[in-house]
Amino acid sequence: MPKPARPYNGSAVTGRTLPRPRLLFSTAPWFRQPLKEAFRHISAAGFEAVEVMVTQDPHTQEPHLLAELAEEFGLAVEAIHAPFLLVTRGVWGSEPVGKIYRAVHLAEEVGASLVVVHPPYRWQMRYRRWIESSLAEFSARTGVTVAVENMFPVKLSAERGLTFHAGQDLDELESVPFLVLDTSHAAVAGHDVRQFYGRFRDKLQHVHLSQNAGRGWDSHLPVYQEGVLPLSGFLEDLAADAFAGAVSIELDLRPYLRDPEALHEVLVRNKDFCEASFTPPAPQRAPRRARARTRQA
Repeated sequence: MPKPARPYNGSAVTGRTLPRPRLLFSTAPWFRQPLKEAFRHISAAGFEAVEVMVTQDPHTQEPHLLAELAEEFGLAVEAIHAPFLLVTRGVWGSEPVGKIYRAVHLAEEVGASLVVVHPPYRWQMRYRRWIESSLAEFSARTGVTVAVENMFPVKLSAERGLTFHAGQDLDELESVPFLVLDTSHAAVAGHDVRQFYGRFRDKLQHVHLSQNAGRGWDSHLPVYQEGVLPLSGFLEDLAADAFAGAVSIELDLRPYLRDPEALHEVLVRNKDFCEASFTPPAPQRAPRRARARTRQA
């Protein structure tokens, strides 16, 4: 019996242009500000789609408010990030699966196909069992894919790190049905992002893209800045493989939030970097050989 084709691999198709991964911008950097502020800047920078981080702002929680705001700025909501940050731990209660149900309902109402969640802490055994035994069936039943983001150890000293989240070894991630690759998290954990993609391409649904400084913390730098991650090559891998998921730029924008011009420039440069990396260079044609002239006798 022949093996089924990988769902994301279109690189063997010839004579046609492969679809590029969809490019989003995450509203996460504006988690302390109104969602309208995030949408205004993202739209002005030329993005067409967003990943919405659920925060205390009702516009991130209520489907009709979110849909109205997205329509106002001409943005498609393609992913919802459930409220799993420490600063949003009280949003929609404290029970992880309950948060996921609410996030999926929101996604269904606004037309988003993906919900991003964090992995369980080591003491959240019930949540861990739900991911391993129920997540795939729940995603199939609702039509909204629930994908688990990779995390990283917290450094307590120069030589020792403590991992609060369960199941973050690469072998353990094999039991997670659907994954989100956060490139900055991968750098802190010591993972090669291109190898990570090669290993988990059939599970990978979504990418949180940023550069990392390589100093042991989760820096979420603009993608065009210097860092330890081979982002251009990584994006080229996704494009060559016809990656069917979305790439969501997720940055730490605190140095720029009070300077609208600098903020606009950062957003545009991140967009340009990704689009250039998605576009393969045009093949160079060999120079045409001049025809030899024949002498007439």
